[in-house]
Amino acid sequence: MGPDVPLLNDYKQEFFLKRFPQTVLGGPRFKLGYCAPPYIYVNQIILFLMPWVLGGVGTLLYQLDVMKDYYTAALSGGLMFVTALILQMANIYAKQKTVTVERMQIQNTLTDEDEFEFSSCVGSETVKFIIPGKKYIINTVFHSFLAGVLCGLGTWYLLPNRITLLYSNIGGTVTIFVFGWVTVCIAEYSLIINTATETATFQALDTYEITALMRPFYIFVFIAVDLAHRFAVNAPIIEQTNQILHIVFLFLPFLWAMGILPPLDALFLWGMEQLLEFGLGGSPMSSNTKEIQRVYLFGTFRNPFYPKDIRTVTVFMEKQRRLMKVGVVRRILLTLVSPFAMIAFLSLDRSLQNLHSVSVCIGFTRIFRMVWQNTENALLDIVVVSVAQMLVLSPDLWWNRSLDTGIRLLLVGVLRDRLLQFVSKLQFAIAILLTSWTEKKQRRKSTATLITLNVVFFPILLIFVALSALLSSPLLPLFTLPVFLIGFPRPIRSWPGPVGATACVCSDTVYYQQMVPSLAVALQSALAAGSLGLSLPGSHYLCRFQDRLMWILVLEKGFTYCGVNIKGLELQETSCHAAEAHRVDEIFETAFEHQEHTKILSPNDHFGHILTPCTVLPVRLYSDARNVLSGIIDSHENLKHLKDDFIKVLVWMLVQYCYKKSKTWESLGSVDKNRKRSFPENQHSGAAETPRPLRDEDSFSVDTIEDWTDDSDIFDLEPRGKMRDRKELGHLGMTPKAHLSIPGSVETQSQDVPQEMSPEDKLHRAVVLGLPAVDKGKQEEIVPQVEFSCSYSELLSIPEEWRTAPVPTSKVNEMRQRFPEEWYHFILSQLDFFHLTEKPSNLLEDLMKDKALKDLYVHGVLSCCFGLFGLDNTVPAPSHVFRAYTGGIPWSVGLDWLTGKPELFQLALKAFRYTFKLMVDKASLGPVENFKELVNYLEEYENDWYIGLVSDLEWQQAVLQEKPYLFSLGHDPNMGIYTGRVLTLQELLVQVGKLNDEAIRGQWANLSWELLYATNDDEERYSIQAHPVLLRNLTVQAADPPLGYPVYSSELLHLPLF
Repeated sequence: MGPDVPLLNDYKQEFFLKRFPQTVLGGPRFKLGYCAPPYIYVNQIILFLMPWVLGGVGTLLYQLDVMKDYYTAALSGGLMFVTALILQMANIYAKQKTVTVERMQIQNTLTDEDEFEFSSCVGSETVKFIIPGKKYIINTVFHSFLAGVLCGLGTWYLLPNRITLLYSNIGGTVTIFVFGWVTVCIAEYSLIINTATETATFQALDTYEITALMRPFYIFVFIAVDLAHRFAVNAPIIEQTNQILHIVFLFLPFLWAMGILPPLDALFLWGMEQLLEFGLGGSPMSSNTKEIQRVYLFGTFRNPFYPKDIRTVTVFMEKQRRLMKVGVVRRILLTLVSPFAMIAFLSLDRSLQNLHSVSVCIGFTRIFRMVWQNTENALLDIVVVSVAQMLVLSPDLWWNRSLDTGIRLLLVGVLRDRLLQFVSKLQFAIAILLTSWTEKKQRRKSTATLITLNVVFFPILLIFVALSALLSSPLLPLFTLPVFLIGFPRPIRSWPGPVGATACVCSDTVYYQQMVPSLAVALQSALAAGSLGLSLPGSHYLCRFQDRLMWILVLEKGFTYCGVNIKGLELQETSCHAAEAHRVDEIFETAFEHQEHTKILSPNDHFGHILTPCTVLPVRLYSDARNVLSGIIDSHENLKHLKDDFIKVLVWMLVQYCYKKSKTWESLGSVDKNRKRSFPENQHSGAAETPRPLRDEDSFSVDTIEDWTDDSDIFDLEPRGKMRDRKELGHLGMTPKAHLSIPGSVETQSQDVPQEMSPEDKLHRAVVLGLPAVDKGKQEEIVPQVEFSCSYSELLSIPEEWRTAPVPTSKVNEMRQRFPEEWYHFILSQLDFFHLTEKPSNLLEDLMKDKALKDLYVHGVLSCCFGLFGLDNTVPAPSHVFRAYTGGIPWSVGLDWLTGKPELFQLALKAFRYTFKLMVDKASLGPVENFKELVNYLEEYENDWYIGLVSDLEWQQAVLQEKPYLFSLGHDPNMGIYTGRVLTLQELLVQVGKLNDEAIRGQWANLSWELLYATNDDEERYSIQAHPVLLRNLTVQAADPPLGYPVYSSELLHLPLF
């Protein structure tokens, strides 16, 4: 996308131009977007001025000395309360009157969503349009009462005589009276008529109608100061404050419209947070000893003590050993030495020897708690206060005369926090200014003009930054352009709701779920050693490993503990995501991998970027390797041995399956009891009647029937029509109904095969297959009885239903010739039968000699080959191998039979996947030398690998269970290549960098404004485009849903930092 992407599309621009005037005026809708009768606008103007009229009645009576000021306030308030109730009752009546009509109306989807049809100036539609009403009855009464109180106190606040006493200026009195009532009318309209959408929006939904209380609340704050001034005696400070606030009162509409004043929910949370930090000593701070643990000193020069060229865990741990010793010393000083030393120092303060005042109690209670909860903060503040006290020698200076040590420490703590915020916000503002020109893709037509205005009005910009720091509110770059506003104060976490409650969960989520516990352990050591720098509440860190991006937010920090939230960003990179991730990789590579020959104290090449590398952490996670399988899957030599290897793997898998099943039988009861229950046919003697096998010529139907359609090409390698549908059904998992738990198997969902066929299908089958149409619902499969020469062979006998495949006799004889008898004997020789209490010494030898048992395995293997490959002996094509691996094999009679046996189908699919992995390993590592090595391969696949598809549910389960290895086969249809993906679980180095906290808060504040107020949810909007310096796209992703879309978000993780 180019740099001149519209900030708002045409529809959103029109919507914004309608909404913003409504916000400024408190709710009146004068710009509708369609033609409305004049009385709509007249009615809104009358209702807007109604509080002024009612307050004017009381004001006039007071000015004529008819009533006292408090009676005047009561009269105006009472009139407003009655008026508000009447208006709310009118809305309720209008809703009840039109409820029946509304149910019969048919909505016209072609009209604008805000369009109403008005019949008269006091009609039901008019009333409902102008006065939407309250959702709850209690709010109807409460808001009406509050409107009366507001009007009464507002009348008292704006009495002309009172204003004249404050300023002794008629012009000032008139100005404050007129514009002050405009402010009151705006608040009253928003409270009782129609609540405006606020630019300062914290919650996505206003469930309890709290937004309507925001503007009256701030007016009550101003009135409270005026009341304090009225009843206070000889309080010049309150008088001066009241004079200032009367002037500020006129600018409240501007502050509301610009979103500088916070909504009540955000204000409450922010106030509690500030009280906790500065009133009770909860704000953490780092000391300079942390810098030696970081890769860059103060983010500018490379630390000469930090290990160079970090690539492996072993090398890193060896090189970092010296720094870890420094970290241990630092930890001892901060957790044991410094707290007791500071307590001893503070206990000797002379302020504690005198009679305790409120200020002394507040100040020292805070600092004594801060010594333990925020040792670094307390240490720095005490040092600063001690130095200042030594420098300020004059005892008459206010610092020494009016302030005790506790209050001095409080002031220093607030100043330190606000100064850090100011520097961080200023860096953020300068970064936006510079990159709007230096980054070519960020240059817009308006860029030069905006930069010029910022340079000319740079003092104004500094004032904005200072005010934002003073309020501890984000510096909001409008649309992330160099147009800066002061956002409203909000909690450090920036978002409402519980931490980690929501995330856009997808298949990639499991990779973060698996690695977060190990990452949390690594974070403990890094935070304790100070490797992550200033880890304040509100600090943001970005971790990078291969295609994974982890976003860490510090939420709490106290004595030897830290609370963090870890988010995982999407792995499927868009162009914007990839551009920013590439810049992140460059920054980390420069810091950690290309430092072998650099100079001591080399500068940070990416100074000014919002990301500053900190350290690397050893984390146990999956590395992801993807390889092109060209030369392996399309090798004729490899494919030629595929079927023989498949037979061997399948024999091993069938034997293991039956052997494990025999253990289950033994654990449930005696072998004899289970023999009777599982093999009733063995109780009969005599030769078994075998079903008529298909004639040799019948095999034509199996080998050549490919469900051809009229538009099929006879030269197609693969059939069309139903086989294409069969492939799709295979991908959806069409066969097994049972929920299997075979290790490494793929669980699929079932789709019932209809028993009845249409006449056309019957005719098609009769003509093409050359067989009569039969009613499958009535046909029964005849299972041959088996005579074993060894009684224990029943323990390894395959299930009855697996022996019914309709294969020709010639193919059975052919399979007997191909059957790997030596391999079969070797597998049997590896069985121990320890679960049998009594067994003959020659058990294994008898099993090997049992031809009936061998024939069962011959028939079972042939049945699976029949389903997966058909009955021909041709070398399978790579496309067929891929389809067989994914379970999307074209339809055939053999596959139809095989998929009717869910467990056998799963075993065959699993065996084929093992066979394919074996083919890849043989091509990469060399041929298998002997049977023992082949068994080792298969046992390793069974115990340490999951071999399947990334889309499988079992793949995600294997990741969470931390299987050492995972393998998947993929295909790129655009490039026509097959790829192999291998995940390997191991301890690897994750790169960690610290983000500019204020840059994140500012971008999130703009995101909140853009989506919640301007409703600018365009996926191609300018503010979501890639910005390699601000990491704009990644920052948007990391926001809490519904505004952001992280694929993983942890709950609050408490990390002990002993």
